[in-house]
Amino acid sequence: MRRTNLLPALALLLLAGSACAQSAWKPERNVEIISGTAAGGAVDKANRTVQRIWQDKKILEVTSSVVNKPGGGNTIAWNYINQHAGDGHYVSIAPYTILTNKIIGMSPLSYTDFTPIALLFDEYITVSVRADSPIKNVQDMIERLRKDPSSLSIAVASALGNHIHVGIAKPLKTAGVDIKKLKVVAFKSSGDSVAALLGGHIDVVSSTTPNVLGQLLAGKIRVIAITSATRLSGPLAGVATWKEQGVNIEFNASQGAIGPKGLAAPQLAFWENAFLRLSQSDEWKKELEASNWQSNYRNSQDTARYYEREYAEMKAVLGELGLVRQ
Repeated sequence: MRRTNLLPALALLLLAGSACAQSAWKPERNVEIISGTAAGGAVDKANRTVQRIWQDKKILEVTSSVVNKPGGGNTIAWNYINQHAGDGHYVSIAPYTILTNKIIGMSPLSYTDFTPIALLFDEYITVSVRADSPIKNVQDMIERLRKDPSSLSIAVASALGNHIHVGIAKPLKTAGVDIKKLKVVAFKSSGDSVAALLGGHIDVVSSTTPNVLGQLLAGKIRVIAITSATRLSGPLAGVATWKEQGVNIEFNASQGAIGPKGLAAPQLAFWENAFLRLSQSDEWKKELEASNWQSNYRNSQDTARYYEREYAEMKAVLGELGLVRQ
């Protein structure tokens, strides 16, 4: 009788194991890692680092390739991803513009049009001037902009209303500057912004950390502020935060990983694990340190919550800038 009672339980266990095996998913062909910028940019570099680590660590059993789809502030790349709804063979590191582009009318697509997979890292926004600029610190800049908000030309990349624009507008608003009257010029890349600064065509550059390190180390620019809560390490250790200089503000733009809309639960589970293993690797940690990015891994559910909160906040900030076009 005891054997008779065990048989149904054993059968259930075998069925459960079979169901788990059937529900497991992994890529069956080449995986495309979509980059919304041209080769060589910060986000493209991150995508290529992801590919290399996945190959070296054998996290993927199939081949993978980075596919560049530059243009439209990632819109071309996102349209391409969404042509493959439900297909787990397409992933991308999504910059913060996945939250801002729809708000400013640059793209019909937003974070809700994709499957959030994970958050990976936080990046911060720096403010730089030429090494010979009369602007020595944040207070020098604020004093000029309070008197005349259009007295300094400010470069951002690659579109007005993105996180690089918000990264300087938000603290300036907190400091009492009329941010609607700022003279902000959008360049195709932060590399172009810095080149314009060095050429004397622009007074101030707002950019992410990787784009200023080379010129800072060469002594050609002065980085006068960063949006992090505390000072960073490495080459930027000498850069004071906005808070240190009397402006009570901090801001970070988290970079996440997305897939096409409609990924099935087993597909999402595979990619969550792949990005988790990536975030735990020493190679990835070294890459983050070299770019002055800070690890901030979160799973799909927490990433979706983050996007929802940030979207509401960015809509409010961009409304103050007069840039909401929804």
